[in-house]
Amino acid sequence: MSEHRASCRCGQLHAVASGDPVRVSACHCLNCQKRSGSAFAVQARWPSDKVTIAGDAHVFRKVGDSGNWATFHFCPSCGSDLYFTNGGPSVHPAVADSLAIPLGAFDDPHFLTPQFSIFESRKHKWLEVTGDGIHHD
Repeated sequence: MSEHRASCRCGQLHAVASGDPVRVSACHCLNCQKRSGSAFAVQARWPSDKVTIAGDAHVFRKVGDSGNWATFHFCPSCGSDLYFTNGGPSVHPAVADSLAIPLGAFDDPHFLTPQFSIFESRKHKWLEVTGDGIHHD
């Protein structure tokens, strides 16, 4: 089984994800834009039991318009988000028991390609997400 290592910028907080992710998505929501400091964010999701986390983390929870929330776990030293979880009254069951890691946090960020481009109503007009088999929402 393959292992994928991710860490914050200073290396204090890190994760090891086992196997293949269940979903890889490019998200254009305003929260992901603010979180990444860019026009979108790309993250990969694994079932929570397939990821091991080590190091100290601080937590920030953001509630969206839907009433669902995302709980972000970030390094208290360098401020990097290393992973987040989702929950709430209408969160999809597959997402509720998963953990998402930003693609750029991986030691090898090139091993994944997004399967989904979501919240495209918030996508910058100059941006185009292309590739075979990408679902656009």
